[in-house]
Amino acid sequence: MRKAIFIFSLVAVISATAFHTAKAQSNVIDEVVWVVGDEAILKSQIEEQRLRMLYEGEKINGDPYCFIPEQMAIQKLFLHQAKLDSITATESQVLQETDARLNYYVSQIGSKEKLEEYFNKPYSQIREEMKSSVRDQNVIKEMQKKITGNIKVSPSDVRKYFSSISADSVPFIPTQVEVQLLVMNPKIPTEEIESVKGRLRDYTERVNTGKYEFSTLAVLYSEDKESAKRGGEIGFTGKGLLDAEFANAAFSLTDPKKVSRVVESEFGFHIIQLIEKRGDRINCRHILLKPQVSDEARKKTLLRLDSLLTELKANKFSFDEAALYASQDKDTRNNNGLMVNGETNTSFFEMQQLPAEVARAVESLKPGELSKPFVMINKKNKEVCAIVKLKSRVDGHKANVSADYQALKQMVEEKKRSDLIKSWLKKKMADTYIKIKDEYRNCDFEYKGWVK
Repeated sequence: MRKAIFIFSLVAVISATAFHTAKAQSNVIDEVVWVVGDEAILKSQIEEQRLRMLYEGEKINGDPYCFIPEQMAIQKLFLHQAKLDSITATESQVLQETDARLNYYVSQIGSKEKLEEYFNKPYSQIREEMKSSVRDQNVIKEMQKKITGNIKVSPSDVRKYFSSISADSVPFIPTQVEVQLLVMNPKIPTEEIESVKGRLRDYTERVNTGKYEFSTLAVLYSEDKESAKRGGEIGFTGKGLLDAEFANAAFSLTDPKKVSRVVESEFGFHIIQLIEKRGDRINCRHILLKPQVSDEARKKTLLRLDSLLTELKANKFSFDEAALYASQDKDTRNNNGLMVNGETNTSFFEMQQLPAEVARAVESLKPGELSKPFVMINKKNKEVCAIVKLKSRVDGHKANVSADYQALKQMVEEKKRSDLIKSWLKKKMADTYIKIKDEYRNCDFEYKGWVK
């Protein structure tokens, strides 16, 4: 449902060991193990952070009881300075990120109840603690931006950096390609669409007459598999992260006992039930059904693309023109079919960044060549038919200044930012009161100024 892809990555299965550790931790007498300025770091906080990192699959460098408190102490230095400089976080952004993270947690672990069991806390407490954590993270980002300022890197800086690194340290730039895409959607018969709508109206009738709970039907029938695990619940979400038609229907609901009309979105057809509204965010349940593409419709669309391919090869028109007038992919159609990499905001993709079907289609092509028609699943999880043109390919190679200036410039910018942050931290540590419990003092810290 969401247009954004959350950056938080969680492991699918939670280890029993971690669960029992969390339970056991609640029985340990808490104590202060670090003090940074006027801020204390508790033993329980370190343990909870360790469990969270384990839960998210986040890397821990070395001993967690050394690495984690040092990272927490670094955060406190940034937060202390942010307070002095009156740097704050946007509350609406904090709420949106908190709900996004919680929604994803629940989707991975299965339910709010399982999340409460894992952390041994009520959901409301988990949410408040997470909201505080997200707020701190956003403040720290703003503080770091202020410290690093407007870093400027000149061509001479890039050349100097490149000449200073050894041959073994020169970064390898993976193979990158530019791809143009032309998509046609197989026609769905009216009878199939009406059948899907009829099933959704039947589900609405079952809910309205009290025969079934909406959540039960969502688990049984919804084709949005992630929300179906939670009885169709999508979690608190802002309007801008939802399909426009879905959002308009969901936000117009006022009675949690009522079910929406059948709504068509880019994903298929839905019925929606309101759970709760909080300002500009909403939590609701939905059931999604997608009309199925028939073999006949698929074959007809592939034949249309095959005929188009013959005309393209005969140079009756260009791929750019065909994409503009014939493609039904609105994301690429007005860009002459050229795909844009959302991670880099450029037209270049590494092969693993492409949709799997597109990567297979262009793998053996030479620049300027066209693929045969093929079937793919688009980002709306719909089946479509496509042909692609490989616009350009830059084979993997060792970086050089002339060909890879932008990539090297980004490396120099990142190094400058890192050096500025490290320099600031060392100075801040020297000017801040720090006390560490004896058993934590013998760690191999990244920064050597903690123990005074």
